[in-house]
Amino acid sequence: MSRDVVTPSNVAPPPLFYSHAVKAAGLVFVSGTAPSDPATGKLVEGTIQDQVAQCLRNISAILETAGSSLDKAVSATVILADDVDFAALNEEWVRWFPKDPPARQGAKLPVKIPGLMVSIAMIAAA
Repeated sequence: MSRDVVTPSNVAPPPLFYSHAVKAAGLVFVSGTAPSDPATGKLVEGTIQDQVAQCLRNISAILETAGSSLDKAVSATVILADDVDFAALNEEWVRWFPKDPPARQGAKLPVKIPGLMVSIAMIAAA
């Protein structure tokens, strides 16, 4: 089985200990993606909706580099810093996936990272 690391140029670089994504077995496995501004690498400020939108823009860019897209998403894992943001997360999510959304699971962020409200990982068809 071939395994290709996906390294987009239009997304802030990930920490040194993981790749943005790996393409293998006909799928693209996108690592947990923060709402980082591609130009500065800093977390976007604002609401949970702003951060969810930035995560999904980043994931979209990663998937495009891998030859895929959000339309091919099959599964997502959403990790929230605060469960009170769940309803607002869903408000933004439905804007991006108004029909036939990917399967989804959620979790609570196990560590506090200043300014980080959400991280999203995704699996998509290649």
